[in-house]
Amino acid sequence: MKLSMLLWLTSVLPQPIADQACLATTVYLEARSESTIGQLAVAEVALRRRERGRWGDTVCKVVAAPHQFAITATPGSYDIANFKAFAKAWKVAGYSMENWALPLAQRQLLVPHADHFATVAIAPAWSLNHTSTTIGEHRFYAVN
Repeated sequence: MKLSMLLWLTSVLPQPIADQACLATTVYLEARSESTIGQLAVAEVALRRRERGRWGDTVCKVVAAPHQFAITATPGSYDIANFKAFAKAWKVAGYSMENWALPLAQRQLLVPHADHFATVAIAPAWSLNHTSTTIGEHRFYAVN
């Protein structure tokens, strides 16, 4: 399925399903080759951003904020062809959304306070002077 088609579907689906689809797509694009823990950490960052409201009040708005997640940097013609990896990302997204619906004290957090991440291969300017947690090929930062 083409990324553009999947994103169009999120515009017509009911909000909870649209948010899961947007989160699953983000997990797929950002971390499909990572462990489940790494994928959950990516989802956690997006959900924390939604909760804070700075980047949008829905998961779809958060992950579509300019220059924040791979959804905005990946061409619409990109083919989401690894259906096994997307099915795993869908499960990770669903679990993450259920976890995030719990009261804060009951949530299982992997990267507490993290609202940014980057691959270990780069060190963005915004990451300087911020402590990080590394999971797989990503570093997670509490920037804001």
